[in-house]
Amino acid sequence: MGENLIEKILKLKKEKNIIILAHYYQPAEIQDLADFVGDSYYLSEIARECKEEIIVFCGVKFMGESAKVLSPNKTVLMPCEDAGCTMADMASSKAVVELKEKYPNAYVVCYINSTYDVKAHCDVTVTSSSALKILKNVPNEQIIFLPDRNLGGYISEFFPGKEFILWDGFCRCHNKISREDILKAKEEYKDAKVLVHPECPKEIRYMADYIGSTSGIIDYATNDSCNEFIIGTEEGILHELKNKNPNKKFIIPGDRICCQDMKKTTLGNLYDTLLNMKNEIILNEDIRKKALRSLENMHKLGK
Repeated sequence: MGENLIEKILKLKKEKNIIILAHYYQPAEIQDLADFVGDSYYLSEIARECKEEIIVFCGVKFMGESAKVLSPNKTVLMPCEDAGCTMADMASSKAVVELKEKYPNAYVVCYINSTYDVKAHCDVTVTSSSALKILKNVPNEQIIFLPDRNLGGYISEFFPGKEFILWDGFCRCHNKISREDILKAKEEYKDAKVLVHPECPKEIRYMADYIGSTSGIIDYATNDSCNEFIIGTEEGILHELKNKNPNKKFIIPGDRICCQDMKKTTLGNLYDTLLNMKNEIILNEDIRKKALRSLENMHKLGK
């Protein structure tokens, strides 16, 4: 049944001239079907620059929203319309406005893991792979960073002269990685290097040999001479890591780090979306235009 569905999906994709984008945290069979697989920054660039007029975004809602903000004339569809992000939902536009009033001189930086109406009140959007480069181009002494306190805290360590006002949000997957699980994995794999995402808490970051985005972790593991790695991020990344490094060993601390929303995409709902053109991302145009500025600044300042 799976192979039959894959054939049908590929046929529809070709017939309708659709581009399929998938995040590294998506199920393996979805990554294999996609035209492009990557992290949030890379996929946002592909969505903006692709010639195809129909984008099917296999990820979570803020990713589809960002693609639509950048390309309002393209049709953006999602296989599962209720694939959300609990971190993104921890920030509201109303609360951002109130915080800006409290710190009127602050430059407002939002992680791409935020809703488009929150982005509308921010000066720039960043990803974990672009944040440091972008912040180097920001002269303000005060930085409001939202919604992830862990990523914001990590970035603040590189700018000791600036004051960071951190939102109290977090990723449930990365925030639950425990020191005990990493130590236990290190006991079994003594030579393994620890690679973690900056969405992890400080005590986990301090145990790492490398801290970086999903694409950064993949590049590090691929280029490093070490053959064993403890991976502190969502387990979907293992698919690409193993594809690129079949002879290396990858260990997830605690055995599972799984984002349930990222796993809501299936071959079935992907096929249904392509067949019936379902789950289109529709945005308020006034809010979209305001959000566009922060996303354009991400690409401009991230070059």
